[in-house]
Amino acid sequence: MPETVRGPVADLGATLMHEHVFGLSPEILWNWPDIPEGWDLEARAREAAAKLDALKAEGIDSIVDLTVLGLGRYVPAVQRVAELTSVNIVAATGLYTYDALPPYFGNRGPGSLFGGPDRLAEFFVRDIAEGIGRTGVKAAMLKCATDRPGMTAGCERVFRAVADAHVETGAPITTHSHEPGGLDQQRLLAACGVDLTRVVIGHAGDSTDLHYLEELLAAGSYLGMDRFGIATISTFEDRVAVVAALCERGHAGRMVLSHDSYCFNDRFDADVVRRRHPDYHLLHISRDVLPELRKRGVTEDQIRQMLVDNPRRIFGWTSTSAPTGTSPTPTAS
Repeated sequence: MPETVRGPVADLGATLMHEHVFGLSPEILWNWPDIPEGWDLEARAREAAAKLDALKAEGIDSIVDLTVLGLGRYVPAVQRVAELTSVNIVAATGLYTYDALPPYFGNRGPGSLFGGPDRLAEFFVRDIAEGIGRTGVKAAMLKCATDRPGMTAGCERVFRAVADAHVETGAPITTHSHEPGGLDQQRLLAACGVDLTRVVIGHAGDSTDLHYLEELLAAGSYLGMDRFGIATISTFEDRVAVVAALCERGHAGRMVLSHDSYCFNDRFDADVVRRRHPDYHLLHISRDVLPELRKRGVTEDQIRQMLVDNPRRIFGWTSTSAPTGTSPTPTAS
């Protein structure tokens, strides 16, 4: 059964596969607790739970919270949110960097100044097998990233550690990618023994290059069409058109949907984000994207594949028939 912040569940139902509850800056909060963004755990937890409750009302049952080291993961705060909402929250482990590692890892391990064993995989496995910190919350997904700089030495260490943790635990992997770097990610992960059918190439939906996307699919991975609402990278029109085109080509069984949104992130000015990206919120897919996909001929079965069946398979659920009580495919409100 998939692990969530509240523990294992029989089924995740309709799932957004790439979201974030909180993005925090611990050293800022420790040293300047009066930042104007304002961090109060209880207030922010209730605010986040209300956003997730609104998502539940739109027919979404679960989100995967891909906040890992480097993005301000603080699981006790997410636990409080989970107590206040019926939406399942899946936690992740991994490390987010485009280049250098945090000094704790950068100063030890392969190729470092002081050498010694690499503790990255050890920590990732512990998060999955035993739980994160002292919370008891078990991570169910691994995350690693590359961006414009490509597969830097620091990124390669993270990818190799994620691969080792995947091989040891069987946990699926999702990435942050930048076109055409998803192909390099696949090559390295495959060389490390990773089952690419358990990998989501995140942010693949930023691309409009169908040839590139079908190369990723041919290697076996899922495509993360997971930045709906971030219009400065790719427009709403382009994102919807690409998903519809891939569905028409028979690839609905290898895509997942999401926004890459935050309930609260102290690294963004919320007012500026709302002005620049008015659709960058948890309800955009349910209210805007799905109706537009339907207009373009995407079927209810294909939508169900992307939101329900594909997440099940990624997390190891092989049946395509929903257990009793599972939510139906979300509809437009």
